[in-house]
Order: sequence, then structure tokens, then C-alpha cells
Amino acid sequence: MRIVSIGGGPAGLYFSLLMKKADPAHDILVVERNRADDTFGFGVVFSDATLENFAEADRESYEQITENFAHWDDIDVHYRNEVLRSKGHGFSGMARQLLLDILQRRCAALGVRIEFQREVGDPAEYAGADLVLAADGVNSMVRGRYAEHFRPQIDWRGNKFVWLGTTFPYPAFTFLFKESEHGLWRVHAYRYDASMSTFILETTEATWRQAGLDRADEDQTLAFCERLFAAELGGHRLLKNRSLWRNFPTVRNGCWHHANVVLVGDAAHTAHFSIGSGTKLAMEDAIALVRALQRHADVPKALAAYEDERRPEVERLQRAAQVSLEWFEQAERYHGRLEPIQFAMSLLTRSLRVTHDGLKLRDPDFVASVDRWYAARAARQSRVAVPAAPAPPPMFTPFGLRGMLLPNRIVVSPMCQYSAEDGTPNDWHLVNLGSRAIGGAALVIAEMTDVSREGRITPGCTGMYKPEHVDAWKRIVDFVHEHARARIALQLAHAGRKGSTRLLWEGIDEPLAEGNWPLISASALPYHPYSQVPKAMDRKDMDTVHEQFVRAARMADAAGFDMLELHMAHGYLLASFISPLTNVRADEYGGSLENRMRFPLEIFDAVRGSWPAERPMSVKISATDWAAGGLSVEDAVALARMLGDHGCDAVTVSTGQTVPHQQPVYGRLYQTPFSDRIRYEVSIATMTVGNIASPDDVNSILAAGRADLCVLARGHLYDPYWTRHAAWEQGWELEWPNQYVSVKGFTPRLR
Repeated sequence: MRIVSIGGGPAGLYFSLLMKKADPAHDILVVERNRADDTFGFGVVFSDATLENFAEADRESYEQITENFAHWDDIDVHYRNEVLRSKGHGFSGMARQLLLDILQRRCAALGVRIEFQREVGDPAEYAGADLVLAADGVNSMVRGRYAEHFRPQIDWRGNKFVWLGTTFPYPAFTFLFKESEHGLWRVHAYRYDASMSTFILETTEATWRQAGLDRADEDQTLAFCERLFAAELGGHRLLKNRSLWRNFPTVRNGCWHHANVVLVGDAAHTAHFSIGSGTKLAMEDAIALVRALQRHADVPKALAAYEDERRPEVERLQRAAQVSLEWFEQAERYHGRLEPIQFAMSLLTRSLRVTHDGLKLRDPDFVASVDRWYAARAARQSRVAVPAAPAPPPMFTPFGLRGMLLPNRIVVSPMCQYSAEDGTPNDWHLVNLGSRAIGGAALVIAEMTDVSREGRITPGCTGMYKPEHVDAWKRIVDFVHEHARARIALQLAHAGRKGSTRLLWEGIDEPLAEGNWPLISASALPYHPYSQVPKAMDRKDMDTVHEQFVRAARMADAAGFDMLELHMAHGYLLASFISPLTNVRADEYGGSLENRMRFPLEIFDAVRGSWPAERPMSVKISATDWAAGGLSVEDAVALARMLGDHGCDAVTVSTGQTVPHQQPVYGRLYQTPFSDRIRYEVSIATMTVGNIASPDDVNSILAAGRADLCVLARGHLYDPYWTRHAAWEQGWELEWPNQYVSVKGFTPRLR
């Protein structure tokens, strides 16, 4: 096979040596525009797991790499004159040039030809090759040449960064946060040999301009940074190597291969330097591509197999990197607001890949100190004594909202059961909600309950609009209060344009085949093109709905609920006013966000005025519509602030379900970053939802300050006793109902 690698960085060199090792008959050429000893940057960093992959792929280069790296286990966080250390992380750094030297020598020993200072103007000159590797970096010429096939998407991030070196041998992977008169500066630093470290400085564009660095050359940048970090450098110098201020590009491609051409490394994808080295991704690409070519003799099939196998892992890492880079971009949000230990916890778990349990395995003392701090803070907030030794896991600390005290931080999400008769809950609802209250959750929120018959989603939805509804709900509330420590809330709503549809298992959001009722909404826009067209509400309709919500709130009070939540999310009636995708009104209830919030706030104020002052109220919102032209996270922050100003006690931060053409970006805890942002920018309690699957997820979210309460839906459908099982797994004792005291001391056999 004749192979040409355009680019002689780690991806091109490592792939070439692995292919030549696999079959010496391959004719492999690497063309590189730079000199052999000319590279950008200083050090590269690998995790221990990455090095294990290298050992399996090529023992010779692995041994040379490990003989020359600097290894460390600790991460140091410098914040507000404190240094917090977390141990047991396992990383290695080495000089980028040394890595290239090792790979170049290994290629030469195997018979790979390398041409340096060779500029390729058009990859078509290698059209006769069996395989052309586009390993030419973030500004890939090859990717640009075949852009219509690769469909690149490049997101240039807003922060500025500069890549420097230093003679200060940092003993740990180090994060420095320092304020100056210009703003906040972040440093990512790590040692790559016995006496040298990489020193990456990052800041916002506003701070960068305030400091005059938009007019600085390399020498002026170096002098500024040495002055700024004189104390942290302890007399050591900073070094430059093409140290120009840059914006980080997040590179994605719709496709990684075309004919005999394949993208690898930064040409195919990038992941922010805050989460790991692009070199790691590049070399792992090389390993995956070689394996695919060994499995498939046909090159196009091999390239397709390589992409199918490799893309999911890269995209998972890119999602984590996106969350991580956003954390650093928005570090001003946390700086000064978080105490040092929680700031460090937030930083260490920022990508959502490192968790409370993961840190506990690496450094139990650090996590124990976090848990003690969190317990003390919970005691102050709730005015309830919390054990300090041992401190409970964060999820088992109390939380107070107005006059309501929750014994832990777990909430059962309101989940429609579609089992009511004309809005009346029955035995199914009693067992469904009662079992989850006994199951240990602190707060059980009854399903979306509609304020009128015509406000239901389906014929099976619960309501609070007939006198008999009060007694039916009171039966459930009384059971929870008598037999569990849990509190119980009611979520009030009106389905709006998403009403008059079939039961979930008959077709979600699909119109009823018969027996439809008229719909209302902010504007006369159907949910699906074939859905019923709602009436755009006039003032009379608004007054009617206003009265229905007030009536329902008073009925909820009579039923004894501990809390109310208003549903202003997921495209239902109140949400239809908030989103510009569903509100195209030209009156005072349309247009700006302030106008679009006018009617939802009228409803909130009316309900708050009808609900006992000592009992809390929350609101569920969609923080983004996941659709072009819809609500943004900035809008969500603004509307949460409006709700807080009107007396809202907590916001349940959900997303989407506004329009059927939404394009959510799913992933682990994918909605939690929205809660995090609202919690800090608005200073309001938040409840987070979405893909929270484990106690570790909950503890990680809470300890890092990303939410005050965690709301689980499917987890509680699968296991009504989810909270009790979580307590058992963590060695924490929960109080049992008298009827179940015999379970104390029982050890379940899981296999």
C-alpha cells in the first residue's frame, strides 16, 4: 500500500510508524512543511490510561516516551490566596519536540520516508496513493480543499490564550486564578521535564484588551506576564515559542473521510486544552485507523469503519471539553462567590467526567473535607444540626425553602401517568406517589396537574378544577404526611397548544382521533403542522385562565400540599408566551422577553398571592428551546431573575420540548450546566433535571454547587426506593417507617 501523510506531527508520524510496523511492505511518505526541530508550544500531557494504549500499540516508542516524561499525581488550585491540592490523578508530561524526535527516529528505523520543509499546495498531487492522511492540523489545507465533503464546523471561542513556557518546575498540575486591575486571569501549568513547565495563560477578551495586550508583541506579552505572575514564578522566567494570543477553535466535521483521504487529529476534531492534549486524541486516532485498515483490505470500508468506531469516543470527549472550556470562559461567575474548597470541587468536576466518587477513590481526604464543608453549609442554610464526623454525603444534607424543610436533596420529578378520570386522581396515583415518598425522596412533586378540563394534555391527565379533586388529592397528601418524612408538591399547568392529544403509549403529542376540545395559546400556531390550530388568546381568555390558576392554587391549599410549582416549560400554555418560536403576538404580550413574560408573571403573582406565605413556590422553565431563533441561556437567566424578583423560591431548570424540530445536545447531566449558570448569575435556588442516573451524579452536582436539589424521573419510575438504595450503597442510615423496621441490618444479595 502506498500511503502519504500530509503533516508530520504526532498523528502523522505515529500512524506511519504503526502501519510500517504492521507491514514493512507499505510505502509510506510523511511530508511536513516545518523543519524537523521546529514545533509550536512546549509540553504535551497524557493520562495514565492513554499511556497504556501506547504501550499496546508500539512498545518501543512507549518505552522511549516513558523514559523521558515527568509524572505527577497531584492537582493544585491557587485561588484567593489559598492552595488546595487533590491527589491521585496520574498524568505525565513531556516536551513536544522530544516526542516528535522519538516518533521521527522510530519512523526512520522502520523505513518511513520523511520530507521536511515540503509545502503541499494541493492534495491532488498524491491522487495515485492508496491512502492520503490529512494530519495537517487545525488549519488543515486538505480539509479546506475538500470542504464540501468533510463539511467542517469551526467554533472560534471568545477567550484569549497564549502558550508560554517557564523554568519553574511545577510540582503538580497547577491552576492559577489571579485578579488584577484589568480582570481575572487563569493559568494552566504543568511540568514536562525535570526543570521546565508549560504555562498557558487564558482570559476574557475584555480583560485582554483592558491590559493593552491587543497591541502587544511576543516580547511585550512575556514582560507583562512575568510582572503579573512574579510572585507565583518565584524569580523564574517565562519563555516564548510563537507565543501569540489566540482564540481556541473547536473543530468538528460532518464526515472524516472522502475517497482515499482521511482526517486525523486536529484536522478532524479539537478538544480544549483544559481537558487534555490534542496530541492524545491524535495518537489515539492513529491507533484506531491502523486497526481499521488491518481489519478491512478495502480502504473506503476501512475508513468508514474507523470513523464509525472512533467518532463516538471523540464526540464524548468533545462534549466534556465543551463543558470544561465554558467553565473557564465563565470563571468570573464563580470567582469570589464560591469558597475555596467548593471552587476547587467545581473546577475538578467541571467536565462532568470526574465525579465525587472518582475523586473519593483518588483522594478520600480531599472529598471528606468537601463533604464536611458542605454539611456545615447545609446546617446553616436549613438551621438543622448536621453530623460533622462522619459528614453525610451531600445528597443527604437538609435544605430549607421558606417554611418547608427537606431532609435530603432528592426530588421525585412530576411524571404524567395518564390514568385519571376527568382529572380525578385514583388508587394508581396514591400508590405511585406514596411509594416514592416512602422510598426516601425528600420531595415528591405530583404530575403536571391542569387547572381546567380544556387545559389537559390528554383525557387521562390529572386536574384541579372540580370540587371532588380536592378530596382525591387530599387522600394522597395525607398518606404522604402520615407515613413518610417527604414533603409533597403540586405542579399546576395548562397544556395550551399541546393539549387534546393521545395517551403517552398511544402516541405522544399526537392529536386525538376523536373527542377533541378547543385549544388556546399565545399565538395561533399548531404544534405539528397537522395538529389542531389553537386560538390566540385575547384578554377574556387571559382573565379566564387567571381565575383558573387562582382557583387551583386555593384548592391545592385545601388539599394540604406543601409547595406549588408552576409549569412554564416544554411549550405548554405559559411557556408558549415565553418562547419567540411560539409567541408572535404584536401586542403588549409579544415582542421583547419582558413583554413575553408579562402574562406568565401575572399568573405567578396571582398564584403567589393566593398561596400561603410560609409555603414555597417554584417554577419550571425551559432554559433553551434547542432550536434556531428560540430561547437562549441568556434569556433563561433573565427570566429566572424576573421570577426571583416576583418572589419565586426556586427554579426547576429543564430544556426544550417547545417545538418538534428541536435538536437537543444530549449527554450525561446535559441540562445541569443551565442550572449552574442560573444559580450563580441570579442567586436563586435551582433544581436540576435530565440524565441524572446515580448517587454519584447527585453528589457531584451538589458538592460543586451546580444545583440545590436534584430531580429524578426515570430513575424513580424504575426504582421507587432509589433514595433508600443510594443511602445503603453509601453506608448512610435513613429512618424507616415502623412497618419496615425489620429491614434494618438486612444486606441485599445483588448477585
